[in-house]
Amino acid sequence: MSRLLRRLLSPAPSTTVQRDTVRLRLDDAEIDVLRVRDPRARRIKLSVDERGARLTLPLRASLQTGERFLEQHRGWLSEQLQHYRSDRMPPPLVPGEPGRLPLRGELVPLRWQEARYAKLEIDEQGACVHWPARATPTTLKRLLREFYEAQTRADVGRWLPRYLPGLPRAPTRIRLKVMSSQWGSLAPDGSMALDLALVLGKPEAFEYVLVHELCHLLQANHSPAFWHEVEQRFPAWRQQRDYFQHEGRRLKAMLRQLL
Repeated sequence: MSRLLRRLLSPAPSTTVQRDTVRLRLDDAEIDVLRVRDPRARRIKLSVDERGARLTLPLRASLQTGERFLEQHRGWLSEQLQHYRSDRMPPPLVPGEPGRLPLRGELVPLRWQEARYAKLEIDEQGACVHWPARATPTTLKRLLREFYEAQTRADVGRWLPRYLPGLPRAPTRIRLKVMSSQWGSLAPDGSMALDLALVLGKPEAFEYVLVHELCHLLQANHSPAFWHEVEQRFPAWRQQRDYFQHEGRRLKAMLRQLL
């Protein structure tokens, strides 16, 4: 039978994503790992976020192979889960109850005030949510996103003029996004994207990301020449890169929890 005929007669590959859980014992606890068999997956992947651990398997990988992969990465998994411990995450915001709002590396005290229109603002006492009686959880998510976007644009507007001299041009546009893994990017047309979670972290770390992306206007790569440009403008960039390695997952998790 020819190869073409075998391919035509063979059953079509499954396109259904299959999910179940597998129990794994760590040093201090047992956890459930979400196991996903995904026909689109090309390799075994283990990931962690605020919802827990996830093991993704391509269809060709056996369940035993996936379990061996989990055992081999138990130490890494335990370390990553520490980033999402409840004592490192502020509790979810509940309308009417005092809370804490992540902003610029701090947890700002937050209070609620009855009002006709929804508004979130910073004052000398911390953060205040003006909250209508008919407001909904969707109202809160919209309010938080608008607030964080305004705070992010204020920071960029304060820093950007300092770094424009010596660049061939300014970014054509700055877009604020919720990014899964990156902190920023620069498109070939000169438009810049920044992760909204940046404003939750330390301002100097946010400023480093801005400088990093601006330097791509000079060097569209990560060559030694690129890092030289970053070093000239932001000598402490290594410390901020380390900050994201230790705190980046938690910042992104906090933003997802809020929005």
